Amino acid sequence: MLLPDFLSLGEHPSENLGSMSRFGVPDKVQRSGSAKAVWRAELQRSSSPETGVLVLAITPPAACPVGEYKLSAKLGEEERDLATLSVLFNPWCPEDWVFLPDEAERQEYVMNEHGIIYKGVDKYIDPTHWDFGQFEEDMVKICMKILDYNVKHKQDPADDVSARCNPIYVSRVVTCMINSENGGGILKGQWGMDFRGGVPPTHWSGSYAILKKWSNSVFSSVKYGQCWVYAAVMCSVMRLLGIPCRVVTNYQSAHDTNKNLTVDTYYADYGVREKESKDSVWNYHVWVEGWMRRPDLAKDGKYDGWQVLDPTPQEKSDGMFCCGPAPVSAIRNGDTHLKYDVPFVFAEVNADCITWLVKRDGSMVNIETDSIKIGQNISTKSVGTNDRMNITDSYKQKEGTEQERSIFQYALTRLENEGQGETCVGDEKVGNGTNMNNGSNENATNNPICSPTPPPQLFIRFEEVSKPVDGEDVSLKLILNSDSSATRRLSISVAVQAMRFTGQPAGNILSEALEQELLPGKDLIVPILVPFSTYQKYMIGRESMNISAVITDQQKKNHMFLAETRIVLMKPPISITVSISPNREIDKQYLKSYQ
Repeated sequence: MLLPDFLSLGEHPSENLGSMSRFGVPDKVQRSGSAKAVWRAELQRSSSPETGVLVLAITPPAACPVGEYKLSAKLGEEERDLATLSVLFNPWCPEDWVFLPDEAERQEYVMNEHGIIYKGVDKYIDPTHWDFGQFEEDMVKICMKILDYNVKHKQDPADDVSARCNPIYVSRVVTCMINSENGGGILKGQWGMDFRGGVPPTHWSGSYAILKKWSNSVFSSVKYGQCWVYAAVMCSVMRLLGIPCRVVTNYQSAHDTNKNLTVDTYYADYGVREKESKDSVWNYHVWVEGWMRRPDLAKDGKYDGWQVLDPTPQEKSDGMFCCGPAPVSAIRNGDTHLKYDVPFVFAEVNADCITWLVKRDGSMVNIETDSIKIGQNISTKSVGTNDRMNITDSYKQKEGTEQERSIFQYALTRLENEGQGETCVGDEKVGNGTNMNNGSNENATNNPICSPTPPPQLFIRFEEVSKPVDGEDVSLKLILNSDSSATRRLSISVAVQAMRFTGQPAGNILSEALEQELLPGKDLIVPILVPFSTYQKYMIGRESMNISAVITDQQKKNHMFLAETRIVLMKPPISITVSISPNREIDKQYLKSYQ
Protein backbone atom coordinates (compact mmCIF):
# COMPACT_ATOMS: atom_id res chain seq x y z
CA MET A 1 0.00 0.00 0.00
CA LEU A 2 1.38 3.42 -0.94
CA LEU A 3 -0.30 6.58 0.34
CA PRO A 4 1.60 9.70 -0.73
CA ASP A 5 0.56 12.88 1.07
CA PHE A 6 1.80 16.43 1.06
CA LEU A 7 1.30 19.59 3.07
CA SER A 8 1.69 23.09 1.70
CA LEU A 9 1.84 26.49 3.32
CA GLY A 10 1.20 29.77 1.53
CA GLU A 11 0.90 30.59 -2.14
CA HIS A 12 4.43 29.52 -3.05
CA PRO A 13 5.11 26.27 -1.17
CA SER A 14 8.61 24.86 -1.43
CA GLU A 15 10.31 21.83 0.04
CA ASN A 16 13.61 23.70 0.06
CA LEU A 17 12.08 26.55 2.07
CA GLY A 18 10.26 24.27 4.48
CA SER A 19 6.78 25.41 3.45
CA MET A 20 5.93 22.08 1.79
CA SER A 21 6.51 18.50 2.86
CA ARG A 22 5.92 15.17 1.12
CA PHE A 23 5.49 11.91 2.98
CA GLY A 24 3.86 8.52 2.48
CA VAL A 25 2.90 5.26 4.18
CA PRO A 26 5.23 3.48 3.89
CA ASP A 27 7.60 6.40 3.43
CA LYS A 28 9.02 5.84 -0.07
CA VAL A 29 8.45 9.35 -1.36
CA GLN A 30 11.11 11.02 -3.47
CA ARG A 31 12.06 14.31 -1.79
CA SER A 32 14.34 17.17 -2.69
CA GLY A 33 17.85 16.60 -1.38
CA SER A 34 17.69 19.98 0.42
CA ALA A 35 14.18 19.55 1.78
CA LYS A 36 13.59 21.31 5.11
CA ALA A 37 10.97 20.64 7.77
CA VAL A 38 10.07 17.06 6.78
CA TRP A 39 6.85 15.87 8.37
CA ARG A 40 6.36 12.31 9.61
CA ALA A 41 3.27 10.09 9.21
CA GLU A 42 2.59 6.80 10.95
CA LEU A 43 -0.24 4.36 10.31
CA GLN A 44 -2.10 3.66 13.54
CA ARG A 45 -3.23 0.22 14.73
CA SER A 46 -6.83 1.34 14.68
CA SER A 47 -6.65 1.52 10.89
CA SER A 48 -8.70 -0.95 8.89
CA PRO A 49 -7.47 -1.07 5.27
CA GLU A 50 -10.04 -3.81 4.49
CA THR A 51 -12.87 -1.35 5.20
CA GLY A 52 -11.07 1.65 3.75
CA VAL A 53 -10.38 3.31 7.10
CA LEU A 54 -6.85 4.59 7.55
CA VAL A 55 -5.84 6.44 10.72
CA LEU A 56 -2.62 8.42 10.47
CA ALA A 57 -0.64 10.19 13.16
CA ILE A 58 1.00 13.19 11.48
CA THR A 59 3.84 14.93 13.30
CA PRO A 60 5.38 18.21 12.16
CA PRO A 61 9.03 18.88 12.96
CA ALA A 62 9.87 21.52 15.55
CA ALA A 63 11.53 23.62 12.85
CA CYS A 64 8.54 23.93 10.52
CA PRO A 65 7.02 27.38 9.89
CA VAL A 66 3.84 28.25 11.76
CA GLY A 67 0.72 28.80 9.70
CA GLU A 68 -2.27 27.11 8.10
CA TYR A 69 -1.29 24.10 5.99
CA LYS A 70 -3.36 22.43 3.32
CA LEU A 71 -3.24 18.63 3.68
CA SER A 72 -3.72 16.70 0.45
CA ALA A 73 -3.60 12.97 -0.29
CA LYS A 74 -3.17 10.85 -3.39
CA LEU A 75 -4.28 7.24 -3.72
CA GLY A 76 -3.52 5.85 -7.12
CA GLU A 77 -4.36 8.57 -9.60
CA GLU A 78 -6.91 10.27 -7.39
CA GLU A 79 -5.85 13.38 -5.45
CA ARG A 80 -7.98 15.33 -3.03
CA ASP A 81 -7.72 17.98 -0.31
CA LEU A 82 -8.36 16.51 3.12
CA ALA A 83 -8.07 19.27 5.71
CA THR A 84 -6.50 22.52 6.83
CA LEU A 85 -4.05 22.14 9.70
CA SER A 86 -2.96 25.05 11.91
CA VAL A 87 0.60 24.74 13.17
CA LEU A 88 1.77 26.85 16.12
CA PHE A 89 4.92 27.10 18.18
CA ASN A 90 5.04 24.49 20.93
CA PRO A 91 6.39 25.54 24.36
CA TRP A 92 5.91 21.93 25.55
CA CYS A 93 8.40 20.61 22.97
CA PRO A 94 12.10 20.67 24.06
CA GLU A 95 13.24 21.01 20.43
CA ASP A 96 11.15 24.14 19.88
CA TRP A 97 12.92 27.48 20.42
CA VAL A 98 10.03 28.64 22.63
CA PHE A 99 10.25 25.64 24.99
CA LEU A 100 9.39 26.66 28.55
CA PRO A 101 10.31 23.92 31.05
CA ASP A 102 8.00 24.89 33.92
CA GLU A 103 4.38 23.71 33.59
CA ALA A 104 3.00 26.41 35.91
CA GLU A 105 4.66 29.07 33.77
CA ARG A 106 3.28 27.50 30.58
CA GLN A 107 -0.21 27.68 32.05
CA GLU A 108 0.30 31.33 33.00
CA TYR A 109 2.14 32.65 29.97
CA VAL A 110 0.45 30.62 27.20
CA MET A 111 -2.90 29.29 28.40
CA ASN A 112 -4.17 31.99 30.76
CA GLU A 113 -6.72 34.23 29.05
CA HIS A 114 -6.96 36.72 31.90
CA GLY A 115 -4.27 38.99 33.27
CA ILE A 116 -3.39 42.20 35.07
CA ILE A 117 -1.71 45.26 33.58
CA TYR A 118 -0.11 47.79 35.92
CA LYS A 119 -0.59 51.50 35.35
CA GLY A 120 -0.41 54.63 37.53
CA VAL A 121 2.94 55.81 38.89
CA ASP A 122 5.63 54.15 40.97
CA LYS A 123 4.20 55.56 44.21
CA TYR A 124 0.61 54.63 43.35
CA ILE A 125 0.57 51.44 41.27
CA ASP A 126 -2.82 50.80 39.72
CA PRO A 127 -3.67 47.20 38.64
CA THR A 128 -6.05 46.90 35.68
CA HIS A 129 -7.65 43.59 34.70
CA TRP A 130 -7.46 42.55 31.05
CA ASP A 131 -9.09 39.78 29.01
CA PHE A 132 -6.51 38.50 26.53
CA GLY A 133 -9.06 36.18 24.86
CA GLN A 134 -6.50 34.29 22.78
CA PHE A 135 -8.83 31.30 22.41
CA GLU A 136 -11.90 33.22 21.27
CA GLU A 137 -13.64 32.32 18.01
CA ASP A 138 -11.61 32.94 14.82
CA MET A 139 -8.49 33.99 16.74
CA VAL A 140 -6.35 31.54 14.77
CA LYS A 141 -7.52 33.00 11.45
CA ILE A 142 -7.12 36.57 12.72
CA CYS A 143 -3.56 35.95 13.90
CA MET A 144 -2.62 34.24 10.65
CA LYS A 145 -3.99 37.27 8.80
CA ILE A 146 -1.76 39.46 10.95
CA LEU A 147 1.27 37.52 9.70
CA ASP A 148 0.08 37.58 6.09
CA TYR A 149 -0.61 41.32 6.14
CA ASN A 150 2.88 42.40 7.17
CA VAL A 151 5.12 44.38 4.82
CA LYS A 152 7.72 41.63 4.44
CA HIS A 153 5.06 39.17 3.27
CA LYS A 154 3.96 41.61 0.58
CA GLN A 155 7.55 42.07 -0.56
CA ASP A 156 8.51 38.38 -0.68
CA PRO A 157 5.72 35.96 0.34
CA ALA A 158 7.77 32.78 -0.05
CA ASP A 159 10.70 34.04 2.01
CA ASP A 160 8.41 35.48 4.70
CA VAL A 161 6.45 32.25 5.11
CA SER A 162 9.65 30.21 5.28
CA ALA A 163 11.03 32.48 8.05
CA ARG A 164 8.02 31.82 10.27
CA CYS A 165 9.79 28.81 11.76
CA ASN A 166 11.78 31.34 13.81
CA PRO A 167 10.08 32.97 16.83
CA ILE A 168 12.63 35.79 16.72
CA TYR A 169 11.43 36.73 13.25
CA VAL A 170 7.74 36.18 14.01
CA SER A 171 7.77 38.24 17.19
CA ARG A 172 9.46 41.10 15.40
CA VAL A 173 6.81 40.97 12.67
CA VAL A 174 4.07 41.08 15.30
CA THR A 175 5.53 44.23 16.93
CA CYS A 176 5.33 45.91 13.52
CA MET A 177 1.73 44.82 12.94
CA ILE A 178 0.24 45.82 16.30
CA ASN A 179 0.73 49.55 15.56
CA SER A 180 -0.57 51.37 12.50
CA GLU A 181 2.55 53.43 11.76
CA ASN A 182 3.92 50.78 9.39
CA GLY A 183 0.73 50.62 7.34
CA GLY A 184 -2.18 48.24 7.87
CA GLY A 185 -1.46 47.67 11.55
CA ILE A 186 -4.07 46.94 14.17
CA LEU A 187 -4.07 49.97 16.49
CA LYS A 188 -3.75 53.69 15.90
CA GLY A 189 -2.27 55.64 18.80
CA GLN A 190 -3.57 58.85 20.34
CA TRP A 191 -1.83 60.55 23.27
CA GLY A 192 -3.86 63.74 23.18
CA MET A 193 -7.47 64.26 24.18
CA ASP A 194 -9.14 64.15 20.76
CA PHE A 195 -10.69 60.70 20.31
CA ARG A 196 -13.11 61.57 17.52
CA GLY A 197 -13.71 58.72 15.12
CA GLY A 198 -12.86 56.14 17.75
CA VAL A 199 -12.83 55.54 21.49
CA PRO A 200 -10.35 56.50 24.25
CA PRO A 201 -7.73 53.85 25.07
CA THR A 202 -9.29 53.51 28.53
CA HIS A 203 -12.43 52.14 26.84
CA TRP A 204 -10.82 48.79 26.11
CA SER A 205 -10.74 45.95 28.62
CA GLY A 206 -9.86 43.06 26.31
CA SER A 207 -7.97 42.24 23.12
CA TYR A 208 -10.57 40.25 21.22
CA ALA A 209 -12.89 43.20 20.50
CA ILE A 210 -9.95 45.11 19.00
CA LEU A 211 -8.67 42.22 16.89
CA LYS A 212 -12.17 41.31 15.70
CA LYS A 213 -12.88 44.92 14.75
CA TRP A 214 -9.63 45.09 12.78
CA SER A 215 -10.43 41.86 10.95
CA ASN A 216 -14.05 42.78 10.21
CA SER A 217 -13.10 46.25 8.91
CA VAL A 218 -10.90 44.74 6.20
CA PHE A 219 -7.79 45.53 8.22
CA SER A 220 -8.42 49.21 8.93
CA SER A 221 -6.63 50.38 12.06
CA VAL A 222 -8.72 50.52 15.23
CA LYS A 223 -8.87 53.85 17.07
CA TYR A 224 -7.36 54.38 19.67
CA GLY A 225 -4.56 52.79 21.67
CA GLN A 226 -1.77 53.69 24.06
CA CYS A 227 1.14 51.63 25.36
CA TRP A 228 -0.81 49.26 27.64
CA VAL A 229 -3.35 48.51 24.89
CA TYR A 230 -0.61 47.84 22.34
CA ALA A 231 1.15 45.50 24.77
CA ALA A 232 -2.03 43.65 25.79
CA VAL A 233 -3.05 42.99 22.19
CA MET A 234 0.42 41.76 21.34
CA CYS A 235 0.39 39.44 24.35
CA SER A 236 -2.85 37.89 23.05
CA VAL A 237 -1.38 37.27 19.60
CA MET A 238 1.85 35.84 20.98
CA ARG A 239 0.06 33.43 23.31
CA LEU A 240 -2.20 32.27 20.49
CA LEU A 241 0.87 31.58 18.33
CA GLY A 242 2.35 29.51 21.17
CA ILE A 243 5.08 31.93 22.24
CA PRO A 244 5.08 32.39 26.06
CA CYS A 245 4.40 36.02 26.76
CA ARG A 246 3.75 38.40 29.66
CA VAL A 247 2.94 42.11 30.00
CA VAL A 248 5.52 44.25 31.82
CA THR A 249 5.25 47.80 33.21
CA ASN A 250 8.28 50.04 33.76
CA TYR A 251 7.77 53.06 36.01
CA GLN A 252 9.74 56.25 35.41
CA SER A 253 10.44 54.98 31.91
CA ALA A 254 12.91 56.96 29.80
CA HIS A 255 12.46 57.68 26.10
CA ASP A 256 15.97 58.33 24.80
CA THR A 257 15.70 59.64 21.25
CA ASN A 258 19.38 59.93 20.34
CA LYS A 259 20.88 56.77 21.89
CA ASN A 260 23.20 58.54 24.30
CA LEU A 261 21.63 56.90 27.39
CA THR A 262 20.63 60.24 28.90
CA VAL A 263 17.36 62.15 29.19
CA ASP A 264 17.72 65.93 29.04
CA THR A 265 15.23 68.28 30.75
CA TYR A 266 15.35 72.08 30.44
CA TYR A 267 14.16 74.53 33.11
CA ALA A 268 13.97 78.29 32.88
CA ASP A 269 15.31 80.31 35.80
CA TYR A 270 11.72 81.04 36.84
CA GLY A 271 10.98 77.34 37.47
CA VAL A 272 8.95 76.34 34.41
CA ARG A 273 10.15 73.70 31.98
CA GLU A 274 11.55 75.95 29.31
CA LYS A 275 11.06 73.80 26.25
CA GLU A 276 9.75 70.41 25.26
CA SER A 277 12.70 68.07 24.96
CA LYS A 278 12.69 65.23 22.46
CA ASP A 279 13.71 63.06 25.39
CA SER A 280 11.10 62.35 28.05
CA VAL A 281 10.34 60.32 31.15
CA TRP A 282 6.99 58.54 31.15
CA ASN A 283 5.14 57.93 34.42
CA TYR A 284 4.95 54.35 33.19
CA HIS A 285 5.45 52.46 29.97
CA VAL A 286 4.16 49.00 29.11
CA TRP A 287 5.71 46.39 26.83
CA VAL A 288 5.77 42.60 26.66
CA GLU A 289 8.36 39.91 27.19
CA GLY A 290 8.41 36.83 24.97
CA TRP A 291 10.24 33.63 25.91
CA MET A 292 12.58 32.16 23.30
CA ARG A 293 16.10 31.02 22.56
CA ARG A 294 18.63 33.37 20.96
CA PRO A 295 21.20 31.21 19.13
CA ASP A 296 21.74 34.16 16.80
CA LEU A 297 23.50 35.95 19.68
CA ALA A 298 25.28 33.16 21.56
CA LYS A 299 25.57 29.39 21.21
CA ASP A 300 25.82 28.81 24.97
CA GLY A 301 22.30 30.08 25.70
CA LYS A 302 23.57 33.21 27.46
CA TYR A 303 20.83 35.35 25.94
CA ASP A 304 18.02 32.80 25.95
CA GLY A 305 14.89 33.46 27.98
CA TRP A 306 12.77 36.59 28.28
CA GLN A 307 13.04 39.09 25.44
CA VAL A 308 11.63 42.63 25.46
CA LEU A 309 9.22 43.35 22.62
CA ASP A 310 7.56 46.74 22.37
CA PRO A 311 4.78 47.36 19.81
CA THR A 312 4.21 50.98 20.85
CA PRO A 313 5.53 53.14 17.98
CA GLN A 314 8.35 55.26 19.43
CA GLU A 315 11.50 54.94 17.32
CA LYS A 316 12.24 53.14 14.06
CA SER A 317 14.26 49.95 14.03
CA ASP A 318 15.61 48.84 10.63
CA GLY A 319 13.24 51.35 9.04
CA MET A 320 10.11 50.12 10.83
CA PHE A 321 8.32 51.13 14.01
CA CYS A 322 9.10 48.08 16.10
CA CYS A 323 11.28 47.14 19.03
CA GLY A 324 12.92 43.88 20.01
CA PRO A 325 13.36 41.12 20.74
CA ALA A 326 15.98 42.47 23.15
CA PRO A 327 17.29 39.92 25.67
CA VAL A 328 16.61 40.97 29.26
CA SER A 329 19.96 39.43 30.22
CA ALA A 330 21.73 41.67 27.67
CA ILE A 331 20.00 44.74 29.10
CA ARG A 332 21.11 43.82 32.61
CA ASN A 333 24.70 43.28 31.46
CA GLY A 334 24.89 46.50 29.44
CA ASP A 335 25.47 44.62 26.15
CA THR A 336 24.24 47.55 24.05
CA HIS A 337 26.02 46.29 20.94
CA LEU A 338 23.52 43.44 20.51
CA LYS A 339 20.34 43.27 18.45
CA TYR A 340 17.55 44.05 18.57
CA ASP A 341 17.21 47.55 20.09
CA VAL A 342 19.08 46.77 23.31
CA PRO A 343 20.37 50.39 23.67
CA PHE A 344 16.85 51.81 23.53
CA VAL A 345 15.49 49.43 26.17
CA PHE A 346 18.59 49.84 28.34
CA ALA A 347 17.93 53.59 28.40
CA GLU A 348 14.26 53.02 29.26
CA VAL A 349 15.25 51.30 32.51
CA ASN A 350 18.61 52.85 33.33
CA ALA A 351 19.25 56.21 31.63
CA ASP A 352 20.74 59.15 33.50
CA CYS A 353 18.58 62.28 33.81
CA ILE A 354 20.40 65.56 33.07
CA THR A 355 18.69 68.78 34.14
CA TRP A 356 19.69 71.99 32.38
CA LEU A 357 19.00 75.53 33.54
CA VAL A 358 18.23 77.88 30.64
CA LYS A 359 19.28 81.41 31.53
CA ARG A 360 17.66 84.57 30.24
CA ASP A 361 20.49 85.07 27.74
CA GLY A 362 19.84 81.62 26.29
CA SER A 363 22.91 79.93 27.75
CA MET A 364 22.47 76.55 29.46
CA VAL A 365 24.12 75.16 32.56
CA ASN A 366 24.04 71.58 33.83
CA ILE A 367 22.41 71.95 37.21
CA GLU A 368 21.73 68.33 38.17
CA THR A 369 22.42 64.71 37.21
CA ASP A 370 20.19 61.95 38.56
CA SER A 371 21.42 58.39 37.95
CA ILE A 372 18.76 56.66 40.09
CA LYS A 373 15.39 58.01 38.94
CA ILE A 374 14.82 55.89 35.83
CA GLY A 375 13.43 52.35 35.92
CA GLN A 376 11.40 51.88 39.09
CA ASN A 377 9.23 48.95 40.23
CA ILE A 378 9.30 47.05 36.93
CA SER A 379 6.20 44.89 37.37
CA THR A 380 4.30 41.95 35.95
CA LYS A 381 1.61 39.59 37.19
CA SER A 382 2.81 36.65 39.29
CA VAL A 383 2.44 33.05 38.15
CA GLY A 384 -0.82 31.51 39.32
CA THR A 385 -1.94 34.48 41.44
CA ASN A 386 -3.05 38.08 41.02
CA ASP A 387 -0.12 39.36 43.05
CA ARG A 388 2.30 41.86 41.52
CA MET A 389 5.83 40.59 40.88
CA ASN A 390 8.69 43.11 40.95
CA ILE A 391 11.24 42.09 38.30
CA THR A 392 13.47 45.20 38.43
CA ASP A 393 16.48 43.09 39.46
CA SER A 394 16.26 41.10 36.24
CA TYR A 395 16.82 44.32 34.23
CA LYS A 396 19.61 45.98 36.19
CA GLN A 397 21.84 45.94 39.22
CA LYS A 398 20.62 47.73 42.31
CA GLU A 399 20.66 51.50 41.82
CA GLY A 400 23.36 53.37 43.68
CA THR A 401 25.84 50.49 43.66
CA GLU A 402 29.28 50.55 42.07
CA GLN A 403 28.33 47.57 39.91
CA GLU A 404 25.36 49.42 38.42
CA ARG A 405 27.56 52.43 37.58
CA SER A 406 30.21 50.16 36.11
CA ILE A 407 27.67 48.50 33.82
CA PHE A 408 26.32 51.91 32.78
CA GLN A 409 29.81 53.03 31.73
CA TYR A 410 30.35 49.70 29.95
CA ALA A 411 27.08 50.21 28.03
CA LEU A 412 28.26 53.67 26.93
CA THR A 413 31.58 52.22 25.79
CA ARG A 414 29.92 49.49 23.75
CA LEU A 415 27.74 52.09 22.03
CA GLU A 416 30.77 54.20 21.20
CA ASN A 417 32.77 51.25 19.92
CA GLU A 418 29.93 50.03 17.74
CA GLY A 419 29.33 53.49 16.29
CA GLN A 420 25.65 53.33 17.26
CA GLY A 421 25.67 56.55 19.23
CA GLU A 422 27.81 59.24 20.77
CA THR A 423 29.14 58.92 24.26
CA CYS A 424 27.91 61.56 26.67
CA VAL A 425 30.88 61.31 29.06
CA GLY A 426 32.63 64.65 29.29
CA ASP A 427 32.54 68.02 30.99
CA GLU A 428 29.30 69.09 29.31
CA LYS A 429 27.31 66.02 30.34
CA VAL A 430 28.76 64.89 33.64
CA GLY A 431 26.81 66.10 36.69
CA ASN A 432 28.30 67.90 39.64
CA GLY A 433 27.13 65.43 42.26
CA THR A 434 23.92 67.24 43.20
CA ASN A 435 20.89 65.23 44.22
CA MET A 436 17.50 66.56 43.25
CA ASN A 437 14.81 65.88 45.84
CA ASN A 438 11.87 64.00 44.35
CA GLY A 439 9.32 64.56 47.06
CA SER A 440 10.67 62.21 49.71
CA ASN A 441 10.88 63.30 53.34
CA GLU A 442 14.63 62.72 53.45
CA ASN A 443 16.96 65.70 53.27
CA ALA A 444 18.58 66.34 49.90
CA THR A 445 21.77 68.34 49.55
CA ASN A 446 21.72 70.73 46.60
CA ASN A 447 25.08 72.19 45.60
CA PRO A 448 24.98 75.31 43.43
CA ILE A 449 26.41 75.54 39.98
CA CYS A 450 29.27 77.67 38.70
CA SER A 451 31.10 77.85 42.01
CA PRO A 452 34.91 77.58 42.09
CA THR A 453 34.85 76.83 45.83
CA PRO A 454 32.08 74.90 47.58
CA PRO A 455 29.72 77.39 49.28
CA PRO A 456 27.51 76.52 52.26
CA GLN A 457 25.12 73.74 51.38
CA LEU A 458 21.38 74.16 50.95
CA PHE A 459 19.03 71.35 51.95
CA ILE A 460 15.67 71.27 50.18
CA ARG A 461 12.67 69.03 50.53
CA PHE A 462 8.94 68.97 49.82
CA GLU A 463 6.35 67.75 52.30
CA GLU A 464 2.68 67.08 51.69
CA VAL A 465 0.37 68.84 54.14
CA SER A 466 -2.37 66.35 53.24
CA LYS A 467 -2.84 63.58 50.71
CA PRO A 468 -3.58 65.12 47.29
CA VAL A 469 -7.10 64.16 46.20
CA ASP A 470 -8.67 65.02 42.86
CA GLY A 471 -11.36 67.63 43.42
CA GLU A 472 -9.66 69.17 46.46
CA ASP A 473 -7.01 71.84 46.91
CA VAL A 474 -3.43 70.55 46.88
CA SER A 475 -1.35 71.76 49.80
CA LEU A 476 2.33 71.14 50.49
CA LYS A 477 5.40 72.82 51.94
CA LEU A 478 8.81 73.64 50.49
CA ILE A 479 11.33 73.41 53.34
CA LEU A 480 14.84 74.86 53.10
CA ASN A 481 17.74 74.65 55.51
CA SER A 482 21.38 75.73 55.27
CA ASP A 483 24.58 75.00 57.16
CA SER A 484 25.64 78.63 56.65
CA SER A 485 26.42 80.73 59.70
CA ALA A 486 25.01 83.83 58.02
CA THR A 487 21.54 84.87 56.97
CA ARG A 488 20.93 84.15 53.28
CA ARG A 489 18.44 86.10 51.22
CA LEU A 490 16.88 83.84 48.62
CA SER A 491 14.80 84.43 45.52
CA ILE A 492 12.36 81.53 45.06
CA SER A 493 10.42 80.81 41.85
CA VAL A 494 7.75 78.10 42.14
CA ALA A 495 5.97 76.61 39.13
CA VAL A 496 3.23 73.99 38.86
CA GLN A 497 2.61 72.17 35.58
CA ALA A 498 0.12 69.50 34.56
CA MET A 499 1.91 66.45 33.15
CA ARG A 500 0.95 63.85 30.58
CA PHE A 501 1.82 60.28 31.55
CA THR A 502 4.38 60.42 28.73
CA GLY A 503 6.37 62.93 30.79
CA GLN A 504 5.56 66.00 28.69
CA PRO A 505 3.97 69.17 30.16
CA ALA A 506 0.28 69.62 29.40
CA GLY A 507 -0.13 73.16 30.71
CA ASN A 508 1.16 75.72 33.21
CA ILE A 509 -1.17 75.69 36.21
CA LEU A 510 0.43 78.48 38.22
CA SER A 511 3.71 80.20 39.01
CA GLU A 512 4.80 82.57 41.74
CA ALA A 513 7.97 84.35 42.78
CA LEU A 514 8.96 85.55 46.23
CA GLU A 515 11.95 86.58 48.30
CA GLN A 516 12.66 85.11 51.72
CA GLU A 517 15.41 85.16 54.33
CA LEU A 518 16.92 81.86 55.48
CA LEU A 519 18.21 82.21 59.02
CA PRO A 520 21.18 80.17 60.31
CA GLY A 521 20.11 76.86 61.84
CA LYS A 522 16.44 77.52 61.07
CA ASP A 523 14.02 75.95 58.59
CA LEU A 524 12.49 78.25 56.01
CA ILE A 525 8.99 76.94 55.24
CA VAL A 526 7.30 78.12 52.06
CA PRO A 527 3.63 77.04 51.80
CA ILE A 528 2.44 76.03 48.34
CA LEU A 529 -1.29 75.93 47.62
CA VAL A 530 -2.74 74.73 44.31
CA PRO A 531 -6.51 75.39 44.40
CA PHE A 532 -8.84 72.96 42.66
CA SER A 533 -10.44 75.89 40.84
CA THR A 534 -7.03 76.67 39.34
CA TYR A 535 -5.88 73.19 38.32
CA GLN A 536 -9.15 71.50 37.34
CA LYS A 537 -9.18 72.44 33.64
CA TYR A 538 -5.54 71.41 33.19
CA MET A 539 -5.89 68.05 34.91
CA ILE A 540 -8.74 66.61 32.85
CA GLY A 541 -7.43 63.24 31.73
CA ARG A 542 -4.16 63.81 33.63
CA GLU A 543 -2.90 62.03 36.72
CA SER A 544 0.05 64.06 37.95
CA MET A 545 1.45 67.55 38.29
CA ASN A 546 5.07 68.64 38.52
CA ILE A 547 6.01 71.21 41.16
CA SER A 548 9.44 72.80 40.81
CA ALA A 549 11.35 75.49 42.62
CA VAL A 550 14.38 77.41 41.40
CA ILE A 551 16.21 79.11 44.28
CA THR A 552 18.78 81.87 43.74
CA ASP A 553 21.14 83.23 46.39
CA GLN A 554 20.72 87.02 46.13
CA GLN A 555 24.22 87.67 47.47
CA LYS A 556 25.79 85.29 44.92
CA LYS A 557 23.43 85.06 41.97
CA ASN A 558 25.48 82.40 40.26
CA HIS A 559 24.50 80.07 43.12
CA MET A 560 21.25 78.56 41.87
CA PHE A 561 19.42 75.46 43.04
CA LEU A 562 16.61 73.32 41.64
CA ALA A 563 14.19 71.00 43.42
CA GLU A 564 11.08 69.32 42.08
CA THR A 565 8.44 66.86 43.15
CA ARG A 566 5.65 65.01 41.42
CA ILE A 567 2.13 65.03 42.83
CA VAL A 568 -0.31 62.28 41.88
CA LEU A 569 -3.96 63.08 42.45
CA MET A 570 -5.71 60.19 44.13
CA LYS A 571 -9.27 59.34 43.20
CA PRO A 572 -11.75 60.51 45.84
CA PRO A 573 -13.33 57.72 47.90
CA ILE A 574 -16.79 56.53 46.94
CA SER A 575 -19.27 55.47 49.60
CA ILE A 576 -22.57 53.73 48.79
CA THR A 577 -25.27 53.42 51.43
CA VAL A 578 -28.28 51.15 50.92
CA SER A 579 -31.25 51.78 53.18
CA ILE A 580 -33.81 48.99 53.64
CA SER A 581 -37.27 49.46 54.98
CA PRO A 582 -38.13 46.62 57.42
CA ASN A 583 -41.57 46.41 55.79
CA ARG A 584 -40.25 46.02 52.26
CA GLU A 585 -39.56 42.30 51.77
CA ILE A 586 -38.67 42.85 48.12
CA ASP A 587 -35.77 45.11 49.15
CA LYS A 588 -34.34 42.35 51.33
CA GLN A 589 -34.59 39.86 48.47
CA TYR A 590 -32.88 42.28 46.11
CA LEU A 591 -30.06 42.93 48.56
CA LYS A 592 -29.57 39.20 49.09
CA SER A 593 -29.27 38.57 45.37
CA TYR A 594 -26.91 41.54 45.00
CA GLN A 595 -24.63 40.25 47.73
